[in-house]
Amino acid sequence: MSEHLGDRLARLRRLADLTQEELAARAGVSVDVVKKLEQRRKHSARLPTLHALAHGLGVELTSLLGDPPAVPSSGEADPPALVAVRRAIMPPLFAAPASVDGVEWLSLPLLRSEISEAWTLYHAAEFGRLMETLPGIIADARLAAAVGSPESRAAGEAALAKALQLGGHLSIRLGKTDLALSALERAANAANASSDPLLTPMIYNSVAWAYQRQNRLDDAEGLAVHAADRVEGGHLRSAEAVRVWGGLVMSAATSVARSGDYDRSSEMMREAERGAGRLASLAPPVDGKLVSVFSRSSVRIERVRLAVQHARPDEALQLAKGMRLSGDVPVSWRTWLLLDVARAYTDVGDPESAVRTLEKLRQIAPGWMRHHTLAVAIVSDLWAGPVRPPGLRALARFLQVAE
Repeated sequence: MSEHLGDRLARLRRLADLTQEELAARAGVSVDVVKKLEQRRKHSARLPTLHALAHGLGVELTSLLGDPPAVPSSGEADPPALVAVRRAIMPPLFAAPASVDGVEWLSLPLLRSEISEAWTLYHAAEFGRLMETLPGIIADARLAAAVGSPESRAAGEAALAKALQLGGHLSIRLGKTDLALSALERAANAANASSDPLLTPMIYNSVAWAYQRQNRLDDAEGLAVHAADRVEGGHLRSAEAVRVWGGLVMSAATSVARSGDYDRSSEMMREAERGAGRLASLAPPVDGKLVSVFSRSSVRIERVRLAVQHARPDEALQLAKGMRLSGDVPVSWRTWLLLDVARAYTDVGDPESAVRTLEKLRQIAPGWMRHHTLAVAIVSDLWAGPVRPPGLRALARFLQVAE
């Protein structure tokens, strides 16, 4: 089993040479929260609280959360598949560049199709298969950016930017935020060399997410707002532009909420929801998998998440009630919605509904469920509760919460 949040908190607090009272004062939280976590009377905490505790400890949020359940730390070297991803993202400094002699033809449409399918693997939590295919895709994209006419090279740079952005997202999911930022910095450089003006702000959105994972909430908000303003300056004439802008506004709102200003965050989310209404009158993107996830559904999913994180479970359940998700909502986002609804049911004292929601999640996205610390936290809370509804034992065994 992975290390309990309370044990990790106590270990980091001792390393920082802080008492429970000193940590609570630094973080601006109740000392009772610190004590209950360390005594395992609480199995989870709200994200704003976790951000505050990480700030008080002087560590990244990921240090406090630990590795995703499916990729626990073992103290051993990275597996070969992850080493290959690292090498693809950051080629050896003194290695000879790949030869382009004899390269007469490289199908950019095929390469874009491969990148699109790789994003599908990511949204399905098929991280093992993605690690196998991504290094080759990045290598092909680098080659495409180095050969052919100026127009062809610009298109190759765009492909390279999306492939490296995917490498950044995968790295975040595997708990490797420093590798993620290396990938995203290279992705932004490639995007700047392409002819797509929306690519760079799209990648900035990914960088903002990495900053959030590092507890750099002000940096994340500032970057997202700057990029959103830049896109809005183009007057949002296409669905692609609206989706990139909307994704950035949502990202900024999330950082604001996690900094403790729920009301301002809610107003930003309502602005995003109004903006999503423009999509109905615009032609859809040629390949929506390669553009930011943004729609009325995604905004509502994020609003549910923030309500749960700010101890407003009744509001979250009301927002989720009767929600009809559009067909372009990826499995990953559906997963987040079901997890947040399960958390809300747990918080209002309805463990039966929480278990039914988690069972539905296990049916549609078992891979994602295993990769979410929130799933483990919810099941741990339910398992420690006074009532264990039918189906809970199977979920606890699935997530290794109980034998």
